Amino acid sequence: MKKILFVLLIVLISTYSNAKSIEINTLATDPYWLKLGHYRPTTLGGWKSEVDSVKFFLSPKGKVSPRDELNTTINAFNGDNSLPQQTQQTRCQFPARYTWLKTKIKNNWPELNCPDLQTWQKIINPKGVTLVFPTAFMNSPSSMFGHTLLRIDAKDQTRHKELLAFAVNFAAEPDGSDNAAMYALKGLIGSYPGKFSLMPYYKKVREYNDLESRDIWEYKLNLSEEQVKLILLHLWELQLATFDYFFIDENCSYQLLALLQLAKNDLNLTSSFDLQAIPSDTVAVLRNNNLLQTPNYRPAFGTKLYHYSTQMTDEQLNDARALMQGGSLNTRNYSESQLVAILEMAYEWLNFEFYDKNLNREEIAPRLAKLLLMRSKYKIASPFTKPNRPAASPEQGHGSSKITLARTHYNQQSDLTSFAYRLAYHDLLDTSAGFIPGAQISFFDIEGAIKDNGNTQLEHFYLLDAMSLAPDNRIFDSWSWNLKMGFDRQPNNDFQQGRWFTKGGYGKSIGNPNTLHGYLLAQVEFNNGDITDKLTTGFGTEAGVIWQINNSHKLALTTNIMWLVDADVDNHADLTLKWNYALSRNLSIRTELKNQRWYTSSTSAKLAIQYYF
Repeated sequence: MKKILFVLLIVLISTYSNAKSIEINTLATDPYWLKLGHYRPTTLGGWKSEVDSVKFFLSPKGKVSPRDELNTTINAFNGDNSLPQQTQQTRCQFPARYTWLKTKIKNNWPELNCPDLQTWQKIINPKGVTLVFPTAFMNSPSSMFGHTLLRIDAKDQTRHKELLAFAVNFAAEPDGSDNAAMYALKGLIGSYPGKFSLMPYYKKVREYNDLESRDIWEYKLNLSEEQVKLILLHLWELQLATFDYFFIDENCSYQLLALLQLAKNDLNLTSSFDLQAIPSDTVAVLRNNNLLQTPNYRPAFGTKLYHYSTQMTDEQLNDARALMQGGSLNTRNYSESQLVAILEMAYEWLNFEFYDKNLNREEIAPRLAKLLLMRSKYKIASPFTKPNRPAASPEQGHGSSKITLARTHYNQQSDLTSFAYRLAYHDLLDTSAGFIPGAQISFFDIEGAIKDNGNTQLEHFYLLDAMSLAPDNRIFDSWSWNLKMGFDRQPNNDFQQGRWFTKGGYGKSIGNPNTLHGYLLAQVEFNNGDITDKLTTGFGTEAGVIWQINNSHKLALTTNIMWLVDADVDNHADLTLKWNYALSRNLSIRTELKNQRWYTSSTSAKLAIQYYF
């Protein structure tokens, strides 16, 4: 009898142990547990967390083993009766893990009792979450694609109190001694740590909306108060987490999606971003998951200032300029409404320059106060209208990646069929809806071709092709620039020879990027490759005119001429006419007529169909 009872006991223990092992294995691969640990599948079939700080894991193998991390976490939450304080500390360190595991494991774990966490939650007073999208800032390598952050909306929040809410931001922590080029390089290869931070929202608005003059889009998210609580429990855990920051993929937008998907068990927002996570694409993913409400548009300081200027004559602007520089108000024959417009324009203009140019506060503050006092004497409303809301918000633009199928005819060589892929994200001929007009950021653009004679070749590879054509106007003395580096082909006898090059330019633009505008840049370039037997330097100009006929049609005429130093030929040049016809948001036809001249002259005609995704 004793033997039978002993055998039954062994069987029961074995059965319990097997059931427990099966339960642990199931939980270790549960999507929510994997999201809590930021695990992604590896190429060879294992797992690896995107968190790079050791302190985030309880198991020494936690970064690569969700199962080991789960086991260690459960054991730590169960605790040691002799060390209750340590058990409580671990539970409060990982409240999102504890809350989820408590619903999955049938045990007698107590409710969370974490005074510091409760104080933090009480200060934030969360009810909802708003995704904030500051548009691109072309003068910063890390912000060329835009940025995203979260605003935690409080229970007692109104439209007038939004600026007092808290913002959740994920950003790189760069070395302060790095210059812009080193910053861009390290950001591309993930050499900076990235961390989450919590700060007052008004600070981010001041940084993006005012100092960098970036328009802001604010999308309220369809999340319940309980779902917001789950997000914040994980944010508390991420105080211990650092990530390798990559500008293209594991960036601010990607990591915010990784945080937001903790709101629901079945919410998967990051799996589609293997190569790049462009902010506008991540906003589109939230739209596709029915999480976005209609966005609020917050125009930048510069946007408002320019819009005000369009409602004034040259004479009124000149009087506003004199007033902001310390002069007296010239009343002329102005009406009260016109005088108010001049006073308000002078105040806003001076205030903008105070931040933009970092002017001396002791000199500017009394001048601003004087203008406010003068304005207070007129008891009428502002005569200025608000800036128009753009027709399309960022998530309504075309996809950031592009594939192209093209056919090219040459006058002196074999015709060819080519296939091109662009990783990101927008060029001047693409449809402008949802993007900054007059700005181009094309990254990792590669084209291969098969010639009719059967030969294959690389047509071009552009690592970066960026251009900012901010036009001069009556308010802003703006400069335009471009930077292009990579490989292309130039004419030599009856064929095209390759060259590696880097070129950049600086100059001016005029006109309206939404309709018709032109530019002229002074340029310098460096060439090497088959077309030249040594490193050559060129100096010259690039000029162009771009006409947006309507939302579907764009025309561009551009020309380059570069005078070469110590080369076999004096110069090389090209003249290009392009037309882009947008059939839909993500489909277009593009034609190109080009004449190139280096050692010889070559003329080509190209027809391409382009798909954005």
